[in-house]
Amino acid sequence: MTDTEQETKDAPGASESLLPPAPPEERPQTQPEEGAEAQVPLAGQAEPDRQTDGEAAEIEGELDELVKTAAQRDEYLALAQRTQADFENYRKRVARDAAQAQDRGAARLAKELLPALDNLDRAIEAAAEGDPLLAGVRLVRSELSAALARLGIEAFAPLGEPFDPTLHDAVAQQPVDGAVSGTVAEVFQNGYRMGETIVRPARVLVAA
Repeated sequence: MTDTEQETKDAPGASESLLPPAPPEERPQTQPEEGAEAQVPLAGQAEPDRQTDGEAAEIEGELDELVKTAAQRDEYLALAQRTQADFENYRKRVARDAAQAQDRGAARLAKELLPALDNLDRAIEAAAEGDPLLAGVRLVRSELSAALARLGIEAFAPLGEPFDPTLHDAVAQQPVDGAVSGTVAEVFQNGYRMGETIVRPARVLVAA
């Protein structure tokens, strides 16, 4: 061994430089504590906030549209209900006016026919029982009376009833044996009425 080789061998660290380098020391990974919230990177925080605000604005706009639609619906419903009520009132009024017009027409017709009916009654009273025309007169009188009844017109003879100026036409007033004062003692002409409407008052004699 030469002196140079001896110096190289004896130099400190000579043998260590020939060894491969040691791997870097691995640091143990620390786990986050339980319950600790994960930290969101600040750089990506603005984008979720803008998305949330946009969704909220969209939902608010939809709610406003729903409120407007509901208000319009209520307005249209109220208008339809008022229109229906007005039409129902109009229909009832037209039906009532038509019924009243029909009653007035029937009453006018009856007033024109009643004198003929009175004449038939007089003819029947004056005819002899064996008169061959009596049956025909009675038949005409019966058919005419039935026609008035179909129109709702009926006769009334208030004999013995208290005198009522709205129903009776007093021809005279005099004492009558057996009659109570203020009552109808005799009926000269029958009255006719249609429901509550007096077509013609009865002509009567009132007991004094």
